[in-house]
Amino acid sequence: MLNKINLRPLGKIDRSILSVLKARLEQIFGCPVEIGKQINMPPQAFTPDRKQYNSSKILSLLETAPDEAILVVTEVDLYAAGLNFVFGQAEPDAGAAIISLKRLSQQYYSLPKNEALFQERAVKEAVHELGHVLGLGHCKDAHCVMYFSNDLADTDHKPAAFCSRCRQQLPKGSEW
Repeated sequence: MLNKINLRPLGKIDRSILSVLKARLEQIFGCPVEIGKQINMPPQAFTPDRKQYNSSKILSLLETAPDEAILVVTEVDLYAAGLNFVFGQAEPDAGAAIISLKRLSQQYYSLPKNEALFQERAVKEAVHELGHVLGLGHCKDAHCVMYFSNDLADTDHKPAAFCSRCRQQLPKGSEW
């Protein structure tokens, strides 16, 4: 069970997307969400030959309190070992997760801006990574937020909600 989600911008993040995430995460997880102070980008997480940031290195630098999760939100492009990029990553034992907004916007793909679609994608990725923080693995149900997204089509197809099987696996005591 989460008592609080600490939303932390990594680098400069538009306050409007943080406000959307705060409202939707409070609604979905039934706990307070606090927008914390901006975190400075750790230079050691940057991999020059890839021009990306290693999400595992960023997560390893975070400290959390018991019964609290940290969700870091960034605009930089992230990757994890063995993957070309990641929309997000979680460290359940540390109670921490990170999402990148970079590849969630239509503009990244040279398409017209669609703010509603961008916000929905960000919410889905945030809920997915916080699901990992709560101990959930990937789900085989393509209509569950815990379904693994290989690309944006997968993200767009799934809802920002847990399927009944995943909901049953979540810690008791919260409104899911």
